[in-house]
Amino acid sequence: MTRVAAIDCGTNSIRLLVADVDPESGTLVDLDRRMIIVRLGQGVDRTGRLAPEALERTFAACREYAAVIKELGAETVRFVATSASRDAENRDDFVRGVLDILGVEPEVITGDQEAEFSFTGATRSLAGRTDLDKPYLVVDIGGGSTEFVVGEEHARAARSVDIGCVRMTERHAPSSPATPEQIAAIRADIEAALDLAAETVPIDEARTLVGLAGSVTTVAGIALGLDTYDSTRIHHSRISYEKVEEVTTMLLNATHDERAAIGVMHPGRVDVIQAGALVLLTIMQRIGAREVVVSEHDILDGIAYKAAEGWL
Repeated sequence: MTRVAAIDCGTNSIRLLVADVDPESGTLVDLDRRMIIVRLGQGVDRTGRLAPEALERTFAACREYAAVIKELGAETVRFVATSASRDAENRDDFVRGVLDILGVEPEVITGDQEAEFSFTGATRSLAGRTDLDKPYLVVDIGGGSTEFVVGEEHARAARSVDIGCVRMTERHAPSSPATPEQIAAIRADIEAALDLAAETVPIDEARTLVGLAGSVTTVAGIALGLDTYDSTRIHHSRISYEKVEEVTTMLLNATHDERAAIGVMHPGRVDVIQAGALVLLTIMQRIGAREVVVSEHDILDGIAYKAAEGWL
């Protein structure tokens, strides 16, 4: 077993996984898994730059993670940065800050690499399942982008498109409740992005839809009627199209305070969950999915597997 620390810094959140990994057997044992909403991508779609306050929130989280990594004695540390830091003019400020705190340089991966890691993280934990048909379509709905990956044991085709929950919220500023015009505008962006994804990823071939990341897990928690967030109940749950539609409609019609009062809702997702749920629903409608298999294992687990294999 190799003890690794994997950090995934996205547009909305930064997450840490310290785990013991056996690359040969595919075993991954969590030692510490945590997430902090830092909203690194605040305003990037509009300004093209990472905001100073967003950088400081992210660096504060990095300092917390550095202490955990030191305490647990990880042999290898990998820090992967995604959509927001790819797009920003001042990304060098971000790189220097992370290097100073954690001693490793962020690896700003491409959207296609992001998709590959997401597929690995999500599907290794499904190995041996006989009740799920292949190929899988793994959909990772992030803050700035959404990754689409089709594959069986390995990723076969992947595409990243710019329809994350933060990006859609900042671009269209849906009210609470959202108006029909706002919903239509967000849907139009999602549909255009799906057209783009379908150019390189055969999304219509999918037999099982696997959904990743906070928008999907939050919708699942609400659909399951949970009073508080319970990852053991959410992981590998199967949420029907009808339930996703019901939850999305509720979120779009809810006030900000009503969304904030939902037991499974992380405070940092209250203002972006409308767009995130709408991305999931629109994808399901497009491919005719009758359900989504929800995975708590995602790009973070994929980074850990790859780090243990000595790749990146």
